[in-house]
Amino acid sequence: MTVKGKKVDTGSVTDTPLATQTTADEINKKDIQDVKDLGNTTDPSVTYVNSSKSVNIRGLEADRVLTTVDGIPVPYFYDNIYGYGGGADTFDFNSLSTVGVLHGADSSRVGSGALGGALVMRTLEPQDLLGPGKTFGGMTKLGYDGSDRSFTGSAAIAKKVENTSIMFQSSYKYGHETKGTGTVDTNGSTRTKADPLTETQRNFLFKIRQELEAGHTIGVTGEHYGYDSTKDYRSNASYGTTYQAGHLNAIQDKTRDRISLDYKYDSPEKDSLIDSGAATLYWQHSERNEGTSSIRLSRPVGLYERLMDSDEQAYGLTGYLNSNFNTGPLRHAVTVGGDVSFSQTSYYLSGQDSCSVTYVAACASYHTNQSYAPDVNGYKFGVYIEDKITAGDSPVSLTPGLRFDWYRYDPQNSASWEANSGYSGLPDSTSASHLSPKLRAAWQATPDVELFVQFSSAFKAPNEYQMYVDYANPTYSYRTIGNPDLKPESSYGFDAGANLGDDEFGGRLAAFTTRYKNFIDGSVAYNTGYSNGETSYFNRNRVRISGVEASAHKTFSIGITLHGSLAYARGTDLDTDEVLSTVAPVKAIVGVGYDTEHWGTDATLVAAGSVDKDSTAKTKPAGYGVVNLTGWYEPEKAKGLRIQGGIYNLFDKQYYDALEVKDVNNANALYSEAGRYFKISLTQKF
Repeated sequence: MTVKGKKVDTGSVTDTPLATQTTADEINKKDIQDVKDLGNTTDPSVTYVNSSKSVNIRGLEADRVLTTVDGIPVPYFYDNIYGYGGGADTFDFNSLSTVGVLHGADSSRVGSGALGGALVMRTLEPQDLLGPGKTFGGMTKLGYDGSDRSFTGSAAIAKKVENTSIMFQSSYKYGHETKGTGTVDTNGSTRTKADPLTETQRNFLFKIRQELEAGHTIGVTGEHYGYDSTKDYRSNASYGTTYQAGHLNAIQDKTRDRISLDYKYDSPEKDSLIDSGAATLYWQHSERNEGTSSIRLSRPVGLYERLMDSDEQAYGLTGYLNSNFNTGPLRHAVTVGGDVSFSQTSYYLSGQDSCSVTYVAACASYHTNQSYAPDVNGYKFGVYIEDKITAGDSPVSLTPGLRFDWYRYDPQNSASWEANSGYSGLPDSTSASHLSPKLRAAWQATPDVELFVQFSSAFKAPNEYQMYVDYANPTYSYRTIGNPDLKPESSYGFDAGANLGDDEFGGRLAAFTTRYKNFIDGSVAYNTGYSNGETSYFNRNRVRISGVEASAHKTFSIGITLHGSLAYARGTDLDTDEVLSTVAPVKAIVGVGYDTEHWGTDATLVAAGSVDKDSTAKTKPAGYGVVNLTGWYEPEKAKGLRIQGGIYNLFDKQYYDALEVKDVNNANALYSEAGRYFKISLTQKF
């Protein structure tokens, strides 16, 4: 991945040498359909972890990596009781213009959640589809992915009339389970063949932009993402015994909707006090509905259903301004920004049983149709300033920055919360604030060589679930209880590296070490009240993650391109000396490609090391190497048409993603990654 030559908005989250960016053109050329593809083609430091439904950057995942779409945070829902939750999976790559990855603990611009970094996505704008001098343009795409036998269709069109631009984008996907290399087609815990699954995904994006005089642009954005899946849960240990075979389904439905008013400013004057800026006023509603539905064979016989509904509705404003000016011999590039939001969050478990028909003693322990945590009103406010200072035309710059964040959680009473079996009143409100300083020094040694070193800090506020969950089951003697006294997680770290070269010959190198404090973790205590365990949350004292990231590429005049990238990190609990299981083993992507004007091909090796023997992971898979072979063709007589295809895992190797099986005891081939498969897509631009 190269950074030079890619447009980055001044003052944006990715306007830093610690960020990398993948454009829509690269997404199409490499047929990147999700974050997992991104980590296997472009950036090995990024992994999508399906088990936690989150992005992992530099060994951290879940809500320790912030995900934003057009500057709007995507919420992460937490559930320790049933193992549901997630959030960084409610967007469609077909709707994106760029995908930025902020590497490292840096809350100076984005606030809470960027302990590992941030996944920063920008959706398509009308001008992305309009060629130079054109007033109408668009793109259609059809694709097939053999790993899950999915078909995807997408289309986007844009029209400009004088100073008004309109765009509409939509996509639809229909697919099945990802086929691993397991072949045992039994029911229960001995099964290794992937459970049958059917899924659909849809996305709609609408934008209208009005260019005004003096560099101002205003607009409206509407977005909808939806996903539904049903899995025949044959690998469940109770399939065919406690639950009727063919009637134990795992269900996942998730949606994200937003409407925003958008503003952008680029000064037409060179000596303007404000050079550029952007702001977004938004409403966003995110919801996940996950659980199981079945026919129970044990008493009470009949319908059985458990569905956890996680919901957040948020209103917010985010934005920034850029100003360039001089004070004596010093040149300043100042960015000032901030955000404010109000959210309403709820966790509700619905359920159905046949207890009203056949009551048995176990019915007393079915705690359904109640909230597992009180509804919470959340208030967040953050403001920051950053100043890039240079002396005249010196190639050396110093960039200090500081951010202030404040948050408050107000639990709310409700009938569903009072119905909770562990209800003992309404928890107290909680508030806290945090300062996040940053200092970066950079040297533009030559136009193609930038060296940098940075000190940065970050924090993550405890989420509502960790603070207020209360689920008690006295009948079976276990409980999960939140901790309203949790402290925010915090970190400080150092990065040093270089961005080198250009699109033809260059690379990137970064080394980092970060110390974390007050890591939020869960512990289980066994006592007379809850002999089967009481899970609660606490703050770990000290954790350290260090590593290195590197990438390089070289394109020769004869059309051959060599490329490679590597990511290595190691995380340790400094109090217990345990190796953190969330830190992936060393991973590298190396390849060679050949391109002509109308066709090209690429062979890539994706390799990963084995899990450290001292890791806390429950399954420690060996390393692997997987070969992918891809190619593309653009017919000379069919302008704008691109045919792309590839064979992945060419040698049908059985291997495991270490982050997917870290919490699985003795994972078998049921958890293996996809065997050999092919992908093909047809894209038409007009």
